[in-house]
Amino acid sequence: MIKEKIAQVPAIMDEESIDLWLTFVRETEINGDPALDLILGANCTWQSAFMIAATGEAIAIVGSLDETRIRETGAYEVIGYKEGIGSVLIEQLNRFSPATIAINYSSSDKMSDGLSHGMYLTLTEYLKGTIYENALVSSEGIISKLRGRKSPEEIRRIKMNIDLTEEIFDRVTAFIKPGMTEKEVAAFILGEVAKEGVETSWEQEHCPAVFTGPDSAGAHAGPTDRKIEKGHVLNIDFGTRDEKYCSDLQRTWYFLRDGETEAPPEVIGPFDTIRDSIALGAKMIRPGMEGREVDSIVRSYITDKGYDEFPHATGHQVGQATHDGAGLLCPEWERYGKLPYLKIEKTQVYTIEPRINIAGFGIATMEEIIVVRPDGGEFLSNPQKEIILI
Repeated sequence: MIKEKIAQVPAIMDEESIDLWLTFVRETEINGDPALDLILGANCTWQSAFMIAATGEAIAIVGSLDETRIRETGAYEVIGYKEGIGSVLIEQLNRFSPATIAINYSSSDKMSDGLSHGMYLTLTEYLKGTIYENALVSSEGIISKLRGRKSPEEIRRIKMNIDLTEEIFDRVTAFIKPGMTEKEVAAFILGEVAKEGVETSWEQEHCPAVFTGPDSAGAHAGPTDRKIEKGHVLNIDFGTRDEKYCSDLQRTWYFLRDGETEAPPEVIGPFDTIRDSIALGAKMIRPGMEGREVDSIVRSYITDKGYDEFPHATGHQVGQATHDGAGLLCPEWERYGKLPYLKIEKTQVYTIEPRINIAGFGIATMEEIIVVRPDGGEFLSNPQKEIILI
């Protein structure tokens, strides 16, 4: 997988008019750069430089004791040093004489912002007085495209986790009943995760997120001792991680009150609106659109039905991380910086996850996953069509 991703880099660098991409790190087990998950898949101890040139050549400059570990990745020509990296770094830059050197900083994309300030100061000190000291630019264009353009193998790994997550949701449906607490439901799910020998997509303190009824803590909080009651809408936000890739899905259940055989209209209306808005977003998404355009389609569909707009983005990318980087289906809000204007690309994998608060019942929400194709979004998940009745 590392070789596969590195092979994508030269074409992206050509698009971005970059001569060389430099990832400069140290003690990555403690202070890792997210880009290393894509281009290395290992940790290093001392100051290390990973260069990928527009020619496709990949060079790793590492401390001598790290040489074997990095060489075993099979992805780099490895050059070791003993006393210091500075002179070796300049020597290898001279090998390529780049006019532009992309380094990992970004004001908008967390996945492109792995260069610490201390390492930036160290790097600029090494480059002082050379022809490279004014060559540094942001690598966010490279990283966002590299993370976003999923290969068939990456999509297979994501789909594998989606399938398992949906299977565990089915087990939850057979398990849950009124009177259980959010924590009890979460413990059941974590037990299933352990049986399958996989991990959760994010930290187990709030994966799964289980929230039931009105005025619940919500998706980004951990499960509580709150009990499920008849008449509650319950949501679970959950995903699994295996083979370094993950899923992120949400499903909605309704607990029938005595005498009910179906959910009341106050619940069905919002649920159907969320379901149909997701289908519309998937149908309308196209390569070349900006994320804000897809967000507007989904958001407007919901508000045109008379519901309040949801207080977050319509969807995010999924891959090695649950929130996998730059491209975002989001509104033009200050907190999203430049992300609303990034172009959607083929084979990017996105969630679509709007929500509606249902007064007195809970929250109607689903989270589905699509891969972008030339003619729209292809669902990797099996979209929830009806609210699940318990």
